[in-house]
Amino acid sequence: MKTQKVWFITGASRGFGLEISKAVLASGDKLVATVRKNPEALTTEFNNSPNLLVVALDVTSEEQSHEAAAKAVEHFGRIDVLVNNAGYGLLSAVEEATAEEVKRNYETNVFGLLNVTRAILPYMRKERSGHVINVSSVGGLAAYFGWGVYGSTKFAVEGLTEAMALELAPLGIHATVVAPGFFRTNFLDETSLTRTSNEIADYHETVGNMRNLATELNYKQPGDPEKLAQAFIKLATSENPPVHLPLGSDTLHRFREKTAAFEKEIEQWYDVVVGTDHDDLKQA
Repeated sequence: MKTQKVWFITGASRGFGLEISKAVLASGDKLVATVRKNPEALTTEFNNSPNLLVVALDVTSEEQSHEAAAKAVEHFGRIDVLVNNAGYGLLSAVEEATAEEVKRNYETNVFGLLNVTRAILPYMRKERSGHVINVSSVGGLAAYFGWGVYGSTKFAVEGLTEAMALELAPLGIHATVVAPGFFRTNFLDETSLTRTSNEIADYHETVGNMRNLATELNYKQPGDPEKLAQAFIKLATSENPPVHLPLGSDTLHRFREKTAAFEKEIEQWYDVVVGTDHDDLKQA
């Protein structure tokens, strides 16, 4: 029989978090779903499933993160899969974003992820098993104009997950970073996307066009959220999960485009790249 896993998913009230939550419960697994407010609404939406525990959690609070992890273990006995999904977008030129806007984006997308991870890893280490799945973005693999700050938070998530994969492997715990492309969720709505009020005219043809594109693309994105959720189910049941999992043909295209350009630059600057080594290394 299928082993029933216990999932802990942040940001479960909408978007990817909601779709993955639906798939988890449909698979027969148990779920701890966290929301910032009104946990009763999600409980009702899932018909008070006995396999569901909804917990109020603002990931920017380290105290709440530890409380939520403790409630999860008290209720279901363990946590097998952590999905760090909570986050939001910031559409802005790097120069346009205020210090406070940048700080808030990092507090949720990076520091919030770290709060929850630090709260849950002790339970996984105790069991010598588990899987941490961090949600990044195509913007965490390659930059786009208008998404510099947001993308930088996801670049951080990529790097953190790579290190965690190395650190946790000897303890029997997996770590994977999932980089979705543009999926047909509410990510481009005001509920999930912040647009800076400061707009600099010099960026009109780059960031300005991206603002228009984001409006036009809303609910026309190529990715299917339900198929993404099934990819998460498959990922969590894998005995040898990848460290990186890009999702969507647009993500794959963008990543390959970047690596090809990177390789071309290395070729053009090869002598400079290797010319900075000490002479004694060349003699050896």
